[in-house]
Amino acid sequence: MTAFVKTSGDAESVLPVVRREVESLDKNMPARILTMKDALSFVLIPQRLAAILLSVFSLLALALATVGLYAVMAYSVSKRTREIGIRMALGAQRSDVLKLILRQGMLLTFIGLVVGLGASIALTRFFAGLLYGISPTDLTTFAAITILQVVVALVATYIPARRATKVDPLHALKYE
Repeated sequence: MTAFVKTSGDAESVLPVVRREVESLDKNMPARILTMKDALSFVLIPQRLAAILLSVFSLLALALATVGLYAVMAYSVSKRTREIGIRMALGAQRSDVLKLILRQGMLLTFIGLVVGLGASIALTRFFAGLLYGISPTDLTTFAAITILQVVVALVATYIPARRATKVDPLHALKYE
């Protein structure tokens, strides 16, 4: 048996009164008295668990994407050491080399973002049931995640690009 009590004030303050009234009706009746907030929090456990798991997996995916982009850029820079050395020997400035490597990394990032945003917009209908309080195509969420990914990719690309600017042209010509 379930009974609901509507109050205009604080629900916590009414609980002792409700408990006394239930006990006055029948002392042997097991009474589990909860506020609506507590009852809903118990009901929403599966959705909260799914949201936590999705958050953990999305952070793991972001970390893997960051490490992957860093690895690709570091490998690309190591393979292009000779080219970078020749460019610098012919007069390229360190800032030019930095821009070249950053442009390459950010191009990969923007291609990934376009594909990822397209796929995530296409898949939003499957996750609509798990969302509470926001729409599946919430512009703020998409913008925040996109900005976060661009910043993370910029940092992951900047490290190999910075390393490329320190290539000694003489060493690079002897490389390989």
